[in-house]
Amino acid sequence: MKSIQQWLSEYGESHQNVTNKTIHWICVPAIFFSIVGLLFSIKLGVMLTPAFELNVAIIVLLLVVLYYVRLSPSLAVGMLLFSLACLAIAQQIESSGAKLWLVCTIVFVLAWIGQFFGHKVEGKKPSFLKDIQFLMIGPAWLMSFIYKKLGIGY
Repeated sequence: MKSIQQWLSEYGESHQNVTNKTIHWICVPAIFFSIVGLLFSIKLGVMLTPAFELNVAIIVLLLVVLYYVRLSPSLAVGMLLFSLACLAIAQQIESSGAKLWLVCTIVFVLAWIGQFFGHKVEGKKPSFLKDIQFLMIGPAWLMSFIYKKLGIGY
């Protein structure tokens, strides 16, 4: 099993170009959010509070956070906080009357176009084409930079 540092280093190899990195700072969180929003749209018929229904996003995010805990308990905390923020934003969009699934579909498509453009500029294939787990490492890679800025170890 690879360590978190091995995953982050390997991911970073195809993310050296400044333009590609900048695109990733926008598109990776947007893709993560859009997936959360799409899963949030799938309700399970169980009310957690009078105003909040259990949805697939909550279950999937619990599994996602457990994946991150296995790699780095410290980074998992940051990813949990980001996941909770995504849930809150999805709830706000849905509460506004907007079609959450439509907003998230548009964000998802545009963000992936951005990602592929970034990799075209980089001249290297996206990491997930080598190993699908890199789809989970991308958000952790960005979180690791935030942790470094804040002086938090992972």
